Amino acid sequence: MITEETILGQSGLSQVSPAIREMIDAGVFYGRKQTKTNPRMKPFIITNRGGVEIIDLAKTEDGLGSALAFLKEKVRMGGLILFVATQPAAEGIQKLASEFSFPVVGRRWIGGTLTNFKTISKRVEYLKKLRADLAAGALQKYTKKERLNFEREVKRLELLIGGLENMISPPEVIVVIDPHLHETAMREARRLGIPVIAFANTDADPDLVDHLVVGNNAARKSIEWFFEKIAEAIREGKKEMLANPPKEEKKEDKGTHEGQAAL
Repeated sequence: MITEETILGQSGLSQVSPAIREMIDAGVFYGRKQTKTNPRMKPFIITNRGGVEIIDLAKTEDGLGSALAFLKEKVRMGGLILFVATQPAAEGIQKLASEFSFPVVGRRWIGGTLTNFKTISKRVEYLKKLRADLAAGALQKYTKKERLNFEREVKRLELLIGGLENMISPPEVIVVIDPHLHETAMREARRLGIPVIAFANTDADPDLVDHLVVGNNAARKSIEWFFEKIAEAIREGKKEMLANPPKEEKKEDKGTHEGQAAL
């Protein structure tokens, strides 16, 4: 069993701060098994217990502070944030994205979501139109079988790209839960120069993440802790934006690159 004394003794901390105690309570310190750990993550590990890596929460706290400051500033400037988390334990990502009307990939990453942004946008617009036509009865001229096919298509597209309806432009930041799991999303973001904030476990490659927060991204409680911190930063950023609106700037279209949209 991991105790505060264990974490204090291994990390060299003289006392546990309220933030670190909160992380301990949420189980953030649990890493992956030693056999799955990326060698580059060793600086973020303080010890091993029963084959499981124990994460240095002092470094997690530092990484979190830096990531939240960056996120808050982007939100203050009106930046669009894309959330990516497809694992069942991270289903709270839908609620987080909905609160701020930000786009989200919560089921499966579609190849070309970023690198073929224009094609994805067209499919999103098609989904909106098809859904609106069904609701308005504009498809009554078709046979019953054809209307049923349209309804099935709406459901299929909602599962694939429904969370992207608010992605009116390429995002300025991507928040990812488990970059190791979402390698395709990471590659697309890096190709377009989009900064990534990632809640990563010890199996990830830290060199591929712009703003790294190391922690247990397999447990619901730990992920919810991270979501709460992200939400607080966004609220603060939006509050500051309302108090002092940013000046409009012409944004470069990052969606003109080639890519594949597997719809």
